[in-house]
Amino acid sequence: MNTTTMERSGSGTIQSPRSPSTQSPQGPYLSVSVTDPAKMGNGVQAYISYKVITKTNLPEYQGHEKIVIRRYSDFVWLHDRLFEKYKGIFIPPLPEKSTVEKFRFSAEFIEMRRQALDVFVNRIASHHELRQSDDLRIFLQADEQTMDRARFQESGIFKKKPADLIQIFKDVQSKVSDVVLGKEKPVEESTPEYEKMKSYIFELEDHLAEAQKHAYRLVKRHRELGDSLSEFGKAVKLLGTCEDNALGKAFSELGAKSEIISIKLQKEAHHLLMSFEEPLKDYVRAVQSIKATIAERAAAFKKQCELAETIKFKEIDLNKYRLTRSEKLAEAEREYEMLKAEGEEASRRFDTIVRLMNEEIVRFQEQKTSDMGLAFHEFAKGQARLANGIADAWRSFLPKLEAIPSK
Repeated sequence: MNTTTMERSGSGTIQSPRSPSTQSPQGPYLSVSVTDPAKMGNGVQAYISYKVITKTNLPEYQGHEKIVIRRYSDFVWLHDRLFEKYKGIFIPPLPEKSTVEKFRFSAEFIEMRRQALDVFVNRIASHHELRQSDDLRIFLQADEQTMDRARFQESGIFKKKPADLIQIFKDVQSKVSDVVLGKEKPVEESTPEYEKMKSYIFELEDHLAEAQKHAYRLVKRHRELGDSLSEFGKAVKLLGTCEDNALGKAFSELGAKSEIISIKLQKEAHHLLMSFEEPLKDYVRAVQSIKATIAERAAAFKKQCELAETIKFKEIDLNKYRLTRSEKLAEAEREYEMLKAEGEEASRRFDTIVRLMNEEIVRFQEQKTSDMGLAFHEFAKGQARLANGIADAWRSFLPKLEAIPSK
């Protein structure tokens, strides 16, 4: 089974995951880069576009290199298409969409978004099933006009009339009311393996979210301490101007050292954000994606059970018509055969989801072990680098303090 590894550069920036097959120029490869984010438009119509560069030797692609321009909604289209078509496979998550104007176009947010989209599309390209998708090929190769048409044509929710939507909401409310009032018991799958997997996913989400919350606090603390040291450094430098002797020089040096350490703290805060907090946040999103697949599995199981129950009732009616030689027998037999075929298809669909999820959870756990190991390694390296840098800065300053006359 192909697994993906998140590699990181020395700066701590997460690099795109790559499939082992993309590493060898002799074998088949599919490599994608999301680069060059650029702001397009103004005001509420403004958005960020990205250059998506594909390099491949796969015969189904047009040429060895293709460059297209994509926006966030194009990535959403690809995600939704894959989720609809590949039931049972954990579709890689997308980064969330910021609605806060002052953050939406900040350099840091844009880079985090670009990085997350790069990881997203490369996870798809390295997946042995998803990489064969026609939708992926459209996304990586189609011109902007074709991509726009595909995106708007597949917006299924807009195909429905308002009356249809109102009926959907009424049906959902009716179902909820029936369950609450005890008229209908929810149909749920319950096997030891399935319950164990669900328990693992829900617990993992809680633990990852807690870790990500504290990683966010670490980033914030580094930034706040860096800001405080910067302001302290400026204040001490001004204090040094009041002294003409060695004490004034020491104050000036203390201010300079404080500003140097402030810069180190700000750099480490950015490193923590990109190589530690963001990977944790990405895995929170990944677990939420798995939960969406679990919901699809639950729906498939319910559909299978409902059809099996309907078929049983239809068999009773069919036997009744046979005994009475009813004129409705022929129609009932046709309905029964159609229902039976539908039931068999529902069972196959559910069994496929179960099989794929069993494979996917193993792949996910292997990937998580690798990615989290790298994230924590980067965290430890960054903290060691920061501690050494701070220690060196203060250590070099001590002789100057000791040279100041005590009287």
